[in-house]
Amino acid sequence: MKIILLGAPGAGKGTVAKRLTALDGSVQISTGDILRGAVQAGTELGKEAKGFMDRGDLVPDSLIMGIMEGRLQEADCKNGFLLDGFPRTIPQAEALKALLTKLGIKLDMVVDIEVPRDVILDRLCTRRTCENSQCQAIYNVKSMPPKVEGICDKCGSKIIQRADETEAAISHRLDTYNEKTAPLVGFYRTEGIMKTVTGTSSDAVVEAIKSELGM
Repeated sequence: MKIILLGAPGAGKGTVAKRLTALDGSVQISTGDILRGAVQAGTELGKEAKGFMDRGDLVPDSLIMGIMEGRLQEADCKNGFLLDGFPRTIPQAEALKALLTKLGIKLDMVVDIEVPRDVILDRLCTRRTCENSQCQAIYNVKSMPPKVEGICDKCGSKIIQRADETEAAISHRLDTYNEKTAPLVGFYRTEGIMKTVTGTSSDAVVEAIKSELGM
């Protein structure tokens, strides 16, 4: 399958992507993953991207698209791919459309995962992360708490609430998403490949996508 997953922070894109890739050997690709991969591989584009990342600057779209072009031509993408959280803006969507045309790749579907704002706020505000950079295990104080309060089950380190997962920070992230990324729904609707799935359960979202693909 060749799918783009859209949805606000906390909508469950990552979880849905992992479950879908298990079905047919497709690979999950996020902007962060491909940038880190290019940097670790030491490619020319990776070195250029690292300069922006080290300065805390946004990596330019032209550079991201160059790295994406290389990634989509790697062998593991032959079975399909799921783009998780990319594109984020209309210019990126237009650049991706041109790139896919150039590579002779046709998308099966673009899926917008709709989750109520109050559910996302609750989901992210109750999320906790292991502070050990080598572990980074994720918990939820309501639905998946650690066995010992405040302590990671896996490595014994302290678990914390990330600075970008306070209610104020999450509200800002959702506002930014609605301003910059939500218009992509309209863009892909005009392309005729848009499917909106409303649901708070990853299982329900996966089943809806499978049904749409005839799986």
